[in-house]
Amino acid sequence: MNASSANVTVVIQYRDSFTKAVTKGVIVVVIGISIHYINAGLIQTFRKHQIFYMNPRYILFFHLVVIDLILVTVTIILFFMSYILYKIKVSICCVFILLALFATENTPLNLACMAVECYIAICFPLRHVQICTVRRTLMLIGLMWMTTMVSVLPDLFIALATEQLDFFHSRVFCLRETAFRNPYIMRKRDVTYIVYLVLVWLVIVFTYFRILFTAQTASRDAKKARNTVLLHGFQVLLCMATYVEPLLKSALLQWFPKNFSDTLFACYIIIQIFPRSISSIIYGIRDKTFRKYLKRYLFCKVRTQ
Repeated sequence: MNASSANVTVVIQYRDSFTKAVTKGVIVVVIGISIHYINAGLIQTFRKHQIFYMNPRYILFFHLVVIDLILVTVTIILFFMSYILYKIKVSICCVFILLALFATENTPLNLACMAVECYIAICFPLRHVQICTVRRTLMLIGLMWMTTMVSVLPDLFIALATEQLDFFHSRVFCLRETAFRNPYIMRKRDVTYIVYLVLVWLVIVFTYFRILFTAQTASRDAKKARNTVLLHGFQVLLCMATYVEPLLKSALLQWFPKNFSDTLFACYIIIQIFPRSISSIIYGIRDKTFRKYLKRYLFCKVRTQ
């Protein structure tokens, strides 16, 4: 039995009690409402003020908020479906898994692009306006989605080519391993994660040290950008935890076979939810300009004329 099938078997064998299921559900609901409330304020702030949607830096931030919102929403829906319906049709599961994969793989790419934008703003301030335009930023976002499509859609094509039609009408506990169970898909996933890990970290490390050298000139903006890129690296590190999730689950299965449902829940909170919840804190609340406008929507303040 491989790790994927073992994980599914343990989940089926050790289902939570009613009390434990309700407790986990309340935790997810509270976290989900908090994240959606803050992100709704961020989106409303971005949408209402031209200073944000005409600035490439804030456009990339808005894109990050949207893909984080998509991922949190999809994972919360799957969480409750796993308790209420337990098993769903493979075809429906595939749709949810693909949406989650698009958002998951877009996040580190978006963070790398935000680090590059910071690097250009500090190291090439006179050319920043010419290089980082709104049009190029939108094209870059489109390129990110094309990259993730090239990475993710082959999973669906391989499944359609290798699985019987009846399989997509059957019911499974919705995990990536149960919806896309071909071993070639698992190998492709590992290769993709390694490539993402190497490329994104090269970008983060390069931009950080270039900005670090510039910050030695005692420029206040350069020092702030250095700290921002460092925060990018921290969030990328959290997002990259997704790439070691299969290995982590396999290890936890061996160490705590009877508590695997609890460790699976902990992995869900730490790996999927927590990294997405800090995006708003790092960028929305830390940024002075954004924070000034954000307060009006988070605390329902109306500016008096």
